[in-house]
Amino acid sequence: MDPAERAQAARARVPRIDPYGFERPEDFDYAAYEEFFSTYLVILTKRAIKWSKLLKGSGGVRKSVTVKRYVRKGIPLEHRARVWMAVSGAQAQMDQSPGYYRRLLEEGEGSSSLEEAIRTDLNRTFPDNVMFRKTADPCLQKTLYNVLLAYGLHNPDVGYCQGMNFIAGYLILVTKNEEEAFWLLDALVGRILPDYYSPAMLGLKTDQEVLAELVRMKLPAVAALMDGHGVLWTLLVSRWFICLFVDILPVETVLRIWDCLFNEGSKIIFRVALTLIKQHQEFILEASSVPDICDKFKQITKGDFVTECHTFMQKIFSEPGSLSMTTITRLRESCRATLQAQS
Repeated sequence: MDPAERAQAARARVPRIDPYGFERPEDFDYAAYEEFFSTYLVILTKRAIKWSKLLKGSGGVRKSVTVKRYVRKGIPLEHRARVWMAVSGAQAQMDQSPGYYRRLLEEGEGSSSLEEAIRTDLNRTFPDNVMFRKTADPCLQKTLYNVLLAYGLHNPDVGYCQGMNFIAGYLILVTKNEEEAFWLLDALVGRILPDYYSPAMLGLKTDQEVLAELVRMKLPAVAALMDGHGVLWTLLVSRWFICLFVDILPVETVLRIWDCLFNEGSKIIFRVALTLIKQHQEFILEASSVPDICDKFKQITKGDFVTECHTFMQKIFSEPGSLSMTTITRLRESCRATLQAQS
């Protein structure tokens, strides 16, 4: 069978809409995906059996060396919401606050500027996902609106910020539960991530500088290219941080990253960013202008390397080398101090 026939045959077998409701893009490589998925399915099946045993044997999921190892190898979709809720602390928060989410929504009628900001972004959230279309039944736009409104009322210092719609959208697709999505959003924005979404976005600016420092330490040739062209990191990676790779990397890869993010914290974002840059270092170094650099940073988030999520996740723990929370905390403190001195 020649490549064109193989692609045609794969196209007939692989559904045009993925398990999460996203339509596959026009240029989707069905043959390559089918080849990857046939091997990944074997891994998924093995992991599902192990997770079922682990979850059956205990009253709940607690952070441990075993859980960390299991999470890094991927949480099966049917257990993902339960495990995220447990390891992130969201379940404990929800259990301590019965009825709180509903009360927020009942009391939140009439927060006009917040409501307006959220409504503006609803139609822009996943236009390629059939479950978020107005014609869908049920349409997840209403669920998304509720989660974002409740969160804005719960955390008025943040309110609503662009990017949170993508994150809340993924949480809804995974949990299929409005209240759980709310508490997971709270875990991410309130505890796991530094202040990425507050009006000053100091945490976001800090972490972009931290990544620049890590690249300087680990990939000096790339840092020299950036400095030589005067490229600001925010131009290249701000969406990586704000959207936590949603709409940047393939869905399954994003969810595998989030498995570790909920369990191990925000240093995972740096591991992913460094792996993407290191893996494509030679390609990036071919750039000869600012637009060229920007284009290369878009291209490194596509292709087989990021689609093959299992291998990709193994790489994020080996490629960047040692990356302790102590190092990140130290870099955050120095970068934050520099930014505050400049403002």
